[in-house]
Amino acid sequence: MLIGLLTAVAASICYGTGSVLQAVGSRKSARREAAAGLTTQHGGPSLSSTAKAAMTWEFIVGTVLDFVGFGLGALAARMLPLFLSQTVISANLVVTAVLSVKLLGIRLTRAEWTSIGVVCSALVLLATAAGPEGSGHTPIATHWWLLAVSLLLMVGGTVVVRLLGARAAILAGLLSGLGFGALGVGVRVLNGIDPFDPGALLGDPALYAILVAGVGGMYLHTVALQIGSVNGATAALVVGETVLPGMIGVLWLGDASRPGFAWLAVVGFVLAVAGAVAVAWFGAPEGEPDPEREEPRELARIG
Repeated sequence: MLIGLLTAVAASICYGTGSVLQAVGSRKSARREAAAGLTTQHGGPSLSSTAKAAMTWEFIVGTVLDFVGFGLGALAARMLPLFLSQTVISANLVVTAVLSVKLLGIRLTRAEWTSIGVVCSALVLLATAAGPEGSGHTPIATHWWLLAVSLLLMVGGTVVVRLLGARAAILAGLLSGLGFGALGVGVRVLNGIDPFDPGALLGDPALYAILVAGVGGMYLHTVALQIGSVNGATAALVVGETVLPGMIGVLWLGDASRPGFAWLAVVGFVLAVAGAVAVAWFGAPEGEPDPEREEPRELARIG
Protein backbone atom coordinates (compact mmCIF):
# COMPACT_ATOMS: atom_id res chain seq x y z
CA MET A 1 0.00 0.00 0.00
CA LEU A 2 2.75 2.49 0.97
CA ILE A 3 4.72 1.89 -2.24
CA GLY A 4 1.54 2.33 -4.27
CA LEU A 5 0.74 5.61 -2.50
CA LEU A 6 4.25 6.97 -3.05
CA THR A 7 4.03 5.97 -6.72
CA ALA A 8 0.68 7.75 -7.11
CA VAL A 9 2.06 10.89 -5.41
CA ALA A 10 5.07 10.91 -7.75
CA ALA A 11 2.70 10.55 -10.73
CA SER A 12 0.65 13.46 -9.41
CA ILE A 13 3.73 15.70 -9.18
CA CYS A 14 4.77 14.81 -12.74
CA TYR A 15 1.29 15.45 -14.13
CA GLY A 16 0.86 18.73 -12.26
CA THR A 17 4.21 20.13 -13.34
CA GLY A 18 3.62 18.94 -16.89
CA SER A 19 0.21 20.65 -17.03
CA VAL A 20 1.65 24.05 -16.15
CA LEU A 21 4.51 23.76 -18.64
CA GLN A 22 2.05 22.64 -21.32
CA ALA A 23 -0.15 25.61 -20.48
CA VAL A 24 2.78 27.99 -21.00
CA GLY A 25 3.51 26.50 -24.43
CA SER A 26 -0.15 26.19 -25.41
CA ARG A 27 -0.99 29.78 -24.59
CA LYS A 28 2.01 31.19 -26.40
CA SER A 29 0.96 29.33 -29.53
CA ALA A 30 -2.76 30.18 -29.17
CA ARG A 31 -1.99 33.88 -28.68
CA ARG A 32 0.20 34.05 -31.77
CA GLU A 33 -2.35 32.17 -33.88
CA ALA A 34 -5.17 34.41 -32.66
CA ALA A 35 -3.13 37.51 -33.54
CA ALA A 36 -2.71 36.07 -37.03
CA GLY A 37 -6.45 35.34 -37.29
CA LEU A 38 -5.90 31.57 -37.47
CA THR A 39 -8.72 30.42 -35.16
CA THR A 40 -11.80 28.40 -36.08
CA GLN A 41 -15.07 30.14 -36.97
CA HIS A 42 -16.26 29.39 -33.43
CA GLY A 43 -13.28 31.11 -31.81
CA GLY A 44 -11.44 27.97 -30.78
CA PRO A 45 -7.84 27.06 -31.56
CA SER A 46 -7.08 25.78 -35.04
CA LEU A 47 -5.43 22.44 -35.67
CA SER A 48 -2.34 24.42 -36.66
CA SER A 49 -2.35 26.17 -33.27
CA THR A 50 -2.66 22.91 -31.37
CA ALA A 51 0.14 21.34 -33.44
CA LYS A 52 2.42 24.33 -32.91
CA ALA A 53 1.70 24.29 -29.18
CA ALA A 54 3.02 20.73 -29.11
CA MET A 55 6.31 21.92 -30.67
CA THR A 56 7.23 24.49 -28.00
CA TRP A 57 10.00 23.42 -25.62
CA GLU A 58 7.75 23.98 -22.61
CA PHE A 59 5.10 21.69 -24.03
CA ILE A 60 7.68 19.04 -24.94
CA VAL A 61 9.13 18.99 -21.40
CA GLY A 62 5.60 18.90 -20.00
CA THR A 63 4.76 15.98 -22.28
CA VAL A 64 7.84 14.05 -21.14
CA LEU A 65 6.69 14.56 -17.55
CA ASP A 66 3.23 13.35 -18.57
CA PHE A 67 4.70 10.13 -19.95
CA VAL A 68 6.66 9.60 -16.74
CA GLY A 69 3.49 10.32 -14.80
CA PHE A 70 1.59 7.87 -16.99
CA GLY A 71 4.04 5.08 -16.21
CA LEU A 72 3.91 5.79 -12.49
CA GLY A 73 0.13 6.15 -12.58
CA ALA A 74 -0.26 2.84 -14.42
CA LEU A 75 1.83 1.15 -11.75
CA ALA A 76 -0.24 2.77 -9.00
CA ALA A 77 -3.49 1.65 -10.67
CA ARG A 78 -2.26 -1.94 -10.46
CA MET A 79 -1.32 -1.59 -6.78
CA LEU A 80 -4.19 0.46 -5.28
CA PRO A 81 -8.00 0.61 -5.48
CA LEU A 82 -8.98 2.90 -8.35
CA PHE A 83 -10.90 5.28 -6.10
CA LEU A 84 -7.62 5.88 -4.22
CA SER A 85 -5.05 5.79 -7.03
CA GLN A 86 -7.07 8.00 -9.40
CA THR A 87 -7.89 10.49 -6.64
CA VAL A 88 -4.27 10.77 -5.45
CA ILE A 89 -3.10 11.21 -9.05
CA SER A 90 -5.79 13.82 -9.59
CA ALA A 91 -4.25 15.83 -6.74
CA ASN A 92 -1.95 17.14 -9.46
CA LEU A 93 -4.53 19.94 -9.33
CA VAL A 94 -2.75 21.15 -6.19
CA VAL A 95 0.65 21.03 -7.89
CA THR A 96 -0.80 22.78 -10.95
CA ALA A 97 -2.36 25.55 -8.86
CA VAL A 98 0.79 26.22 -6.83
CA LEU A 99 3.13 26.19 -9.83
CA SER A 100 0.75 28.35 -11.86
CA VAL A 101 1.34 31.09 -9.30
CA LYS A 102 5.03 31.09 -10.22
CA LEU A 103 5.07 30.18 -13.89
CA LEU A 104 1.83 31.77 -15.13
CA GLY A 105 1.65 34.68 -12.71
CA ILE A 106 -1.80 33.61 -11.48
CA ARG A 107 -2.89 34.84 -8.07
CA LEU A 108 -5.04 32.38 -6.18
CA THR A 109 -7.88 33.69 -4.04
CA ARG A 110 -8.52 32.66 -0.45
CA ALA A 111 -11.42 30.51 -1.67
CA GLU A 112 -9.09 28.65 -4.07
CA TRP A 113 -6.52 28.02 -1.34
CA THR A 114 -9.32 26.77 0.91
CA SER A 115 -10.52 24.44 -1.84
CA ILE A 116 -7.00 23.10 -2.30
CA GLY A 117 -6.83 22.45 1.44
CA VAL A 118 -10.11 20.51 1.21
CA VAL A 119 -8.67 18.32 -1.57
CA CYS A 120 -5.52 17.58 0.46
CA SER A 121 -7.55 16.73 3.56
CA ALA A 122 -9.83 14.48 1.51
CA LEU A 123 -6.83 12.55 0.19
CA VAL A 124 -5.72 11.84 3.75
CA LEU A 125 -9.20 10.47 4.54
CA LEU A 126 -9.15 8.27 1.43
CA ALA A 127 -5.69 6.90 2.20
CA THR A 128 -6.84 6.07 5.72
CA ALA A 129 -10.00 4.30 4.54
CA ALA A 130 -8.66 2.40 1.51
CA GLY A 131 -8.54 -1.37 1.64
CA PRO A 132 -7.07 -3.91 -0.81
CA GLU A 133 -7.70 -3.52 -4.52
CA GLY A 134 -9.89 -5.98 -6.41
CA SER A 135 -8.62 -8.67 -8.77
CA GLY A 136 -9.10 -6.76 -12.04
CA HIS A 137 -10.02 -9.99 -13.87
CA THR A 138 -12.98 -9.32 -16.17
CA PRO A 139 -14.61 -11.02 -19.20
CA ILE A 140 -13.06 -10.05 -22.53
CA ALA A 141 -16.44 -8.65 -23.66
CA THR A 142 -16.09 -5.84 -21.12
CA HIS A 143 -12.72 -4.94 -22.66
CA TRP A 144 -14.46 -4.46 -26.00
CA TRP A 145 -17.03 -2.23 -24.30
CA LEU A 146 -14.21 -0.18 -22.80
CA LEU A 147 -12.69 0.30 -26.26
CA ALA A 148 -16.06 1.28 -27.79
CA VAL A 149 -16.80 3.82 -25.04
CA SER A 150 -13.28 5.26 -25.29
CA LEU A 151 -13.69 5.75 -29.05
CA LEU A 152 -17.09 7.37 -28.59
CA LEU A 153 -15.87 9.77 -25.90
CA MET A 154 -12.65 10.80 -27.61
CA VAL A 155 -13.82 11.03 -31.24
CA GLY A 156 -17.33 12.34 -30.51
CA GLY A 157 -16.02 14.66 -27.81
CA THR A 158 -13.39 16.14 -30.11
CA VAL A 159 -16.06 16.96 -32.72
CA VAL A 160 -18.31 18.64 -30.13
CA VAL A 161 -15.41 20.63 -28.62
CA ARG A 162 -14.35 21.93 -32.01
CA LEU A 163 -17.94 22.97 -32.79
CA LEU A 164 -18.29 24.84 -29.49
CA GLY A 165 -14.91 26.54 -29.88
CA ALA A 166 -13.98 29.02 -27.14
CA ARG A 167 -16.96 27.97 -24.99
CA ALA A 168 -15.74 24.38 -24.61
CA ALA A 169 -12.87 24.76 -22.12
CA ILE A 170 -14.55 22.99 -19.19
CA LEU A 171 -16.11 20.35 -21.48
CA ALA A 172 -12.72 19.64 -23.04
CA GLY A 173 -11.18 19.30 -19.58
CA LEU A 174 -13.95 16.96 -18.45
CA LEU A 175 -13.65 14.79 -21.57
CA SER A 176 -9.88 14.61 -21.21
CA GLY A 177 -10.41 13.48 -17.62
CA LEU A 178 -12.83 10.77 -18.73
CA GLY A 179 -10.19 9.67 -21.24
CA PHE A 180 -7.53 9.44 -18.54
CA GLY A 181 -10.03 7.64 -16.32
CA ALA A 182 -10.70 5.08 -19.06
CA LEU A 183 -6.95 4.73 -19.40
CA GLY A 184 -6.69 3.90 -15.69
CA VAL A 185 -9.43 1.30 -15.96
CA GLY A 186 -7.77 -0.19 -19.04
CA VAL A 187 -4.42 -0.49 -17.27
CA ARG A 188 -6.11 -2.20 -14.35
CA VAL A 189 -7.89 -4.88 -16.44
CA LEU A 190 -5.18 -5.33 -19.10
CA ASN A 191 -4.29 -8.95 -19.82
CA GLY A 192 -0.78 -10.22 -20.47
CA ILE A 193 0.97 -8.17 -17.77
CA ASP A 194 1.35 -10.59 -14.87
CA PRO A 195 2.58 -13.03 -16.01
CA PHE A 196 3.90 -11.27 -19.10
CA ASP A 197 2.37 -12.67 -22.30
CA PRO A 198 2.90 -10.58 -25.48
CA GLY A 199 0.21 -12.48 -27.38
CA ALA A 200 -2.44 -11.89 -24.73
CA LEU A 201 -1.34 -8.26 -24.38
CA LEU A 202 -1.57 -7.44 -28.08
CA GLY A 203 -4.86 -9.32 -28.45
CA ASP A 204 -6.56 -7.45 -25.62
CA PRO A 205 -8.95 -4.63 -26.71
CA ALA A 206 -8.13 -2.88 -23.43
CA LEU A 207 -4.65 -2.11 -24.81
CA TYR A 208 -6.16 -0.18 -27.72
CA ALA A 209 -8.64 1.51 -25.38
CA ILE A 210 -5.61 2.74 -23.41
CA LEU A 211 -4.03 4.15 -26.58
CA VAL A 212 -7.24 5.83 -27.78
CA ALA A 213 -8.08 7.27 -24.36
CA GLY A 214 -4.50 8.40 -23.71
CA VAL A 215 -3.97 10.16 -27.04
CA GLY A 216 -7.48 11.63 -27.10
CA GLY A 217 -7.26 12.74 -23.49
CA MET A 218 -3.94 14.48 -24.07
CA TYR A 219 -5.26 16.29 -27.16
CA LEU A 220 -8.42 17.48 -25.41
CA HIS A 221 -6.40 18.59 -22.39
CA THR A 222 -4.18 20.66 -24.69
CA VAL A 223 -7.25 22.33 -26.20
CA ALA A 224 -8.67 23.02 -22.73
CA LEU A 225 -5.41 24.68 -21.68
CA GLN A 226 -5.44 26.85 -24.80
CA ILE A 227 -8.93 28.25 -24.37
CA GLY A 228 -9.59 28.27 -20.62
CA SER A 229 -8.24 28.73 -17.11
CA VAL A 230 -5.46 26.24 -16.37
CA ASN A 231 -6.92 25.60 -12.92
CA GLY A 232 -10.48 25.33 -14.21
CA ALA A 233 -9.52 22.94 -17.00
CA THR A 234 -7.47 20.81 -14.63
CA ALA A 235 -10.28 20.73 -12.06
CA ALA A 236 -12.73 19.50 -14.71
CA LEU A 237 -10.16 16.88 -15.68
CA VAL A 238 -9.97 15.80 -12.02
CA VAL A 239 -13.72 15.18 -11.88
CA GLY A 240 -13.64 13.16 -15.10
CA GLU A 241 -10.70 10.97 -14.18
CA THR A 242 -11.83 10.36 -10.58
CA VAL A 243 -15.60 9.86 -10.25
CA LEU A 244 -16.38 7.30 -12.96
CA PRO A 245 -13.22 5.16 -12.55
CA GLY A 246 -13.74 5.12 -8.79
CA MET A 247 -17.31 3.87 -9.23
CA ILE A 248 -16.19 1.27 -11.78
CA GLY A 249 -13.49 0.07 -9.40
CA VAL A 250 -16.00 -0.49 -6.60
CA LEU A 251 -18.92 -1.85 -8.63
CA TRP A 252 -17.03 -3.80 -11.31
CA LEU A 253 -13.50 -4.60 -10.15
CA GLY A 254 -14.06 -5.41 -6.49
CA ASP A 255 -12.23 -2.47 -4.90
CA ALA A 256 -13.20 -1.91 -1.27
CA SER A 257 -12.44 0.14 1.81
CA ARG A 258 -11.13 -1.21 5.09
CA PRO A 259 -13.82 -2.95 7.18
CA GLY A 260 -15.86 -0.30 8.97
CA PHE A 261 -14.29 2.58 7.04
CA ALA A 262 -16.64 2.74 4.05
CA TRP A 263 -18.23 5.95 5.37
CA LEU A 264 -14.81 7.59 5.61
CA ALA A 265 -13.97 6.58 2.03
CA VAL A 266 -17.25 8.07 0.80
CA VAL A 267 -16.68 11.32 2.71
CA GLY A 268 -13.10 11.60 1.42
CA PHE A 269 -14.15 10.89 -2.15
CA VAL A 270 -16.99 13.44 -2.11
CA LEU A 271 -14.78 16.10 -0.51
CA ALA A 272 -12.01 15.50 -3.06
CA VAL A 273 -14.37 15.95 -5.99
CA ALA A 274 -16.14 18.91 -4.36
CA GLY A 275 -12.80 20.60 -3.69
CA ALA A 276 -11.75 20.17 -7.32
CA VAL A 277 -15.05 21.58 -8.55
CA ALA A 278 -14.65 24.53 -6.16
CA VAL A 279 -11.27 25.38 -7.67
CA ALA A 280 -12.90 25.36 -11.11
CA TRP A 281 -15.76 27.53 -9.81
CA PHE A 282 -13.59 30.13 -8.09
CA GLY A 283 -10.82 30.13 -10.70
CA ALA A 284 -11.05 33.03 -13.17
CA PRO A 285 -9.59 32.64 -16.68
CA GLU A 286 -9.41 36.37 -17.24
CA GLY A 287 -6.84 38.76 -15.92
CA GLU A 288 -3.84 36.47 -16.08
CA PRO A 289 -0.55 38.10 -16.95
CA ASP A 290 0.96 37.57 -20.33
CA PRO A 291 2.97 34.32 -20.01
CA GLU A 292 5.44 35.57 -22.61
CA ARG A 293 6.47 38.36 -20.24
CA GLU A 294 6.33 36.26 -17.09
CA GLU A 295 7.80 32.90 -17.94
CA PRO A 296 11.41 33.75 -18.88
CA ARG A 297 12.13 35.22 -15.45
CA GLU A 298 10.31 32.48 -13.57
CA LEU A 299 11.54 29.54 -15.62
CA ALA A 300 15.09 30.81 -15.24
CA ARG A 301 14.79 30.10 -11.55
CA ILE A 302 14.25 26.42 -12.15
CA GLY A 303 16.46 26.05 -15.20
